[in-house]
Amino acid sequence: MQPTQVFGDILTALAEQDDELDGLLAGLDDAGWARPSRCPDWSICDVVLHLAQTDEMALASAERRFTDVVTEFGRPPGAQPGANVDDLAGLAVAAGRGRPPAEVYQRWRQAAAAAAKALAACEPGTRVPWVSGELSALTLATTRLAEHWIHTGDVAEALDRPPVATDRLRPIARLAWRTLPYAFARSGRTLSGPVAVRLTGPGREPWEFTPDEPAATTVTGPALDFCLVAARRVDPSATALRASGPDAAAVLELVRTFA
Repeated sequence: MQPTQVFGDILTALAEQDDELDGLLAGLDDAGWARPSRCPDWSICDVVLHLAQTDEMALASAERRFTDVVTEFGRPPGAQPGANVDDLAGLAVAAGRGRPPAEVYQRWRQAAAAAAKALAACEPGTRVPWVSGELSALTLATTRLAEHWIHTGDVAEALDRPPVATDRLRPIARLAWRTLPYAFARSGRTLSGPVAVRLTGPGREPWEFTPDEPAATTVTGPALDFCLVAARRVDPSATALRASGPDAAAVLELVRTFA
């Protein structure tokens, strides 16, 4: 498949993911917006605020004005030298907390739409800045899809809605597989060899992500489980995932979809 077609499919999936989240948010009253989400210490309103903030960062990245925005992101009240991305995200939400839910909702809708439009104006291989370094526009769009899917699940759980497994999981799972070397390097570790991931999609179809050379470690199981583990939303031991090889435990511990 050509990069342009892949890019278009990712942007379509991102729009569909936002529609799913919008369907959960539409009609919520203030009590609903205040419900605790799956993210520790964050309400539904906090989750949507975080998405608005990071979508604004994605918009700035696509428009080549990321440096100023990320500098501001790194200076929320209470930020300490050496704070990691998760700490900064939490502080940014805390600093922006307290606005009316309707305002936060509109901010997210506008930021999400603008970011998607700006990314669509890029060539798939265009290098754009992000928190973890430069990415292709295609990869940044995929990371946005992954984050929007993760936080849709955070909101759904708060509203007692079951997780929804769709084909949108496929690029998210592939992203998690492709970024395993980064995940290991981030933790100061090194893969012993290539990793193969063989998953079962929502329709029981096989999804295989395999290296060009023989794999040293192999992960198998449901695609939803793999994506939830990569999202740090469920412990691998609570899933049907199985891994074998020298890095079996480490892959399930370190796999992730975000910087």
